[in-house]
Amino acid sequence: MVQFRKTGSQLNESIPKKKSPERRLTQHLRQLGPGLITGAADDDPSGIATYSQAGAQFGYALLWTVVFTLPLMVAIQIVSARIGYVTRCGLAANIKSAFPRWVLLLVVGLLLLANTLNVAADIAAMAQALRLLVGGSAHVYAVTFGLLCLVLQVFLPYQTYVRWLKWLTLALLAYVAVVFSLHLDWREVASAIVRPHMPAGHEALLTVVAVFGTTISPYLFFWQAAQEMEDTKANAGEARTASNVRRHLRRIKADTIVGMTFSNLIAFFIILSTAATLHVAGVTDIQTSAQAAEALRPLAGDLTFVLFSLGIIGTGMLAVPVLAGSAAYAVAEAAGWHGSLSLRLDHGEGRGFYGVIAAATVGGVILCFLPTDPVKELFWSAVLNGVIAVPIMAVMMLLATRRATMGAQVIGSRLRWLGWIATALMALTVIAMFATV
Repeated sequence: MVQFRKTGSQLNESIPKKKSPERRLTQHLRQLGPGLITGAADDDPSGIATYSQAGAQFGYALLWTVVFTLPLMVAIQIVSARIGYVTRCGLAANIKSAFPRWVLLLVVGLLLLANTLNVAADIAAMAQALRLLVGGSAHVYAVTFGLLCLVLQVFLPYQTYVRWLKWLTLALLAYVAVVFSLHLDWREVASAIVRPHMPAGHEALLTVVAVFGTTISPYLFFWQAAQEMEDTKANAGEARTASNVRRHLRRIKADTIVGMTFSNLIAFFIILSTAATLHVAGVTDIQTSAQAAEALRPLAGDLTFVLFSLGIIGTGMLAVPVLAGSAAYAVAEAAGWHGSLSLRLDHGEGRGFYGVIAAATVGGVILCFLPTDPVKELFWSAVLNGVIAVPIMAVMMLLATRRATMGAQVIGSRLRWLGWIATALMALTVIAMFATV
């Protein structure tokens, strides 16, 4: 018998190379996509205003809301992502195939209304924040931001665009820096979380609905489902074996948990920073994110003011395209068009899809010029999101448990329970708000 000996170099080649920590981290970061972007877009200027108002008016009392909603938010976003991945269609297309037409039109109509109002509120907040930083005309800045968001969505290739959105999520770290620039009593903070209480009165309920509405927002459902659909189509050559499906579902779960945890952590820091500064100083009526930044300047210094303002602009640049894009996906699928950010503008269906993005963005810019109260736009867009989230969440849960839609990938009992609890909680909060008017 002839034996062959391997040389040292051959032995080294046959031994699997251990991945370096940096390489493993890079691979994990590349797997983050729709969940991370969706979570970061949740902390838009409208959300910042809502969280600022919660902290300024009620101090640490409402910190529990963003902790309590985290598992519910994760569950409902995983549901939307799974629907997009399994069916290779967005939410509107699935609603269209499974429900009467009036349900589709109601859902898409409410989403378009809420998103356009939200775009207006976000662009106005970004313009006001930039005006505070450098001076100038807020109206000019509003037009500039609107056009910039529109041009990036229409002309950037999809993969480049998504990478750009990922980098914008770093803007949210400004609010972490704000907190650590303050001197806090962390025992008092921990006590507010461990022993939560609900302030009495209609204003507190309205604020809780707004917090829930800006945390669990309908446009996030449509966006994440659409992005999973986009990613699936981009990898159309990959075989849908049982192992591949399980791997993708694990990736969706991890991506969503990271994204939603990041989102709620930032919301927590915003409430915390405004509670520790504005509420303590007796400034309890904060109605815009720019007003919150301006009020922080004399209390916490120029650095905190600049970080807070830059965070508003960065998150707005992330959120406005997500808001307009989610509306475009919904309208395109309702109309029977092929909606995708990878479409060319000169493509017939591409013109319709990008036309909706343009209409939502330009409509938001126009609202900035009308004699409307931007304060009410910001807060009530969050309240409106909270109200319309209820029927949309119920429809999503029915889709996710429908074997004709999901096949063998219908959601399990744990996800089903969490999803329905989230839906019931949103419904009860909205009912309580209207009951105390």
